Amino acid sequence: MYERRARDAWPGAGFLRCRHASTVIRIALADDAEGIAEVMRDAFSPYEQRYTARAYRATVPDPDGVRQRMAQGPVWVAVHSGAVVGTAAAVLEPVGCYIRGMAVHRAARGLGLGRQLLSAIEEHARQRGEERLYLSTTPFLDRAIALYERFGFQRVAGGPSDLHGTPLMTMEKRLDVRP
Repeated sequence: MYERRARDAWPGAGFLRCRHASTVIRIALADDAEGIAEVMRDAFSPYEQRYTARAYRATVPDPDGVRQRMAQGPVWVAVHSGAVVGTAAAVLEPVGCYIRGMAVHRAARGLGLGRQLLSAIEEHARQRGEERLYLSTTPFLDRAIALYERFGFQRVAGGPSDLHGTPLMTMEKRLDVRP
């Protein structure tokens, strides 16, 4: 179902060729920053009024902000027919693998890209011996929350409760430790 190949940027992260021949999940390159920023703008713009201005800017980085995130940990992109249409990032922290910046362009929804991006991050975390995936999201992103729950995430107490005045909730998925 998937073809795996190593990438130089984040050894072991690889990339996945999806069932759709024109869709690839791979580690983002610096040249992808503009496309990633555009996907995030598209995905979050319908909700902009529900964020404070500062929280929206933190959620939807410009290309320079995307490149800063790339320096903190791997960022994956979903490329469909040559265009970046999805993204997610991971940061390894002492309490687990933190997922952030997940977005799929509205025109590409329904292709299973969110699930595939989460799978790539989970594989990355497992390869590094992580026991926990976690993320923060806003309670009004119903489709994203439903995806996370289908992927095995559960809401947990603790974590940040707001981002610059916009409410947040934390979700986690415990990973089985492999020998």
